[in-house]
Amino acid sequence: MTYRTEHDSMGDVNVSADKLWGAQTQRSLENFKIGVGTEIMPIEIIRAFGILKRSAAVVNSVMCPQKMTSQKLEYIKQACDELISGELDEHFPLVVFQTGSGTQSNMNANEVIANRANQLAGEKLLHPNDDVNMSQSSNDTFPTAMHIAARLSIEERLLPALKALISTLIRLEKENECVIKCGRTHLQDATPISFSQEISGWRASLEKDMQMIELSLPAISELALGGTAVGTGLNAPNGFDTAVAQEISCLTGYTFTSATNKFHALTSKDELVFAHGAMKALACDLMKIANDIRWLASGPRLGLGEISIPENEPGSSIMPGKVNPTQCEAVTMVAVQVMANDLAVGFSASQGNFELNVFMPVCIYNFLQSVRLLSDAIASFDKNCVSGITANKKKMSDNLNNSLMLVTALNPYIGYENSAKVAKLAYEQGITLKQACTSLGFLSEEEFDKVFKPWQMI
Repeated sequence: MTYRTEHDSMGDVNVSADKLWGAQTQRSLENFKIGVGTEIMPIEIIRAFGILKRSAAVVNSVMCPQKMTSQKLEYIKQACDELISGELDEHFPLVVFQTGSGTQSNMNANEVIANRANQLAGEKLLHPNDDVNMSQSSNDTFPTAMHIAARLSIEERLLPALKALISTLIRLEKENECVIKCGRTHLQDATPISFSQEISGWRASLEKDMQMIELSLPAISELALGGTAVGTGLNAPNGFDTAVAQEISCLTGYTFTSATNKFHALTSKDELVFAHGAMKALACDLMKIANDIRWLASGPRLGLGEISIPENEPGSSIMPGKVNPTQCEAVTMVAVQVMANDLAVGFSASQGNFELNVFMPVCIYNFLQSVRLLSDAIASFDKNCVSGITANKKKMSDNLNNSLMLVTALNPYIGYENSAKVAKLAYEQGITLKQACTSLGFLSEEEFDKVFKPWQMI
């Protein structure tokens, strides 16, 4: 392996000749061998840095043209475009568990962009600190990258997957409007419900979750950039913050604004806690929905068996013919992970000291993992399970007609206590509610048939 010599304020460092990073990235690689190759900085953060650095260079070229010349700008833009497109992914090896400010990942971006731009220019034109990091600090760029990555991942991955699943449930609602089944509370038989009403509960839960996630987006869209080291904006020109936010908005197609209080923006991660809380609510509802579906599909002969779900793969290495609700299991495992991640996000956000939070990498690592897992799990759940749900109408009808809780329809005519006697007698003797009611003399057969109409109970 051949090396080249890179230099920073601490001296010279040898770097593999085929890598674009510089001295500070190399020092981080050597000093933080924690989760190497697995727990690396999320690629969403790297792409966000490309957006941020490109936008900052554009604004610097307007506000500081004597420093950010048109020539420098052009090469920075080219390098950033390659970074954003994923062409430079191999040059971002740093782990999550590094400095808590994310300084080394900021410098990783600065060094890769500078070195790639210098390759394109064919000369040593750009310096990672003086040019690529112009008007910036790691303390304001990393939280800015966090917010850009969070917003884009939610908008482009999570919300589309969630909307598709909601559309599937709307279709299932329409298809099952006239299907009446037994409701259940406390895992016990309850009064009737239509299957479409049951599905509507799932759908409304997801719609509420989506609304709460969308409610979090404006706050996530406020950027710390312009606060520089401690929030005062030292070394950034006046108006730099708002101009870069506008440039990022143009580049991404989503509205970003400059945080009004940079001291808050550097040290507090409350916006991410709020957004992840909404995702945790989504995880909770997905857990409930997936559990409902696998209960309803349980069997096939000795369970509830009220719905059928797609049979995607064999379920056992020893029991031939067994098929399991594996998509439901995957969703519920993801839900558990997201709930656990919420603790990490919350604890990380609580660790702001004075003018900076130094748990930012682990905060955004867990946040973005939740977005990815939820997005992928929802899409898989929709495609491989929910879209193929069919009602087993005969089983639903049989279960409904065997339910003792249909006796609730008799309450207005014979009273609660007499209705309870009917239900108990029917259960003890294994007879129908009609047989129990008439044998106790509460109603004649004709009177019973007149008032006992389960389809009117929904």
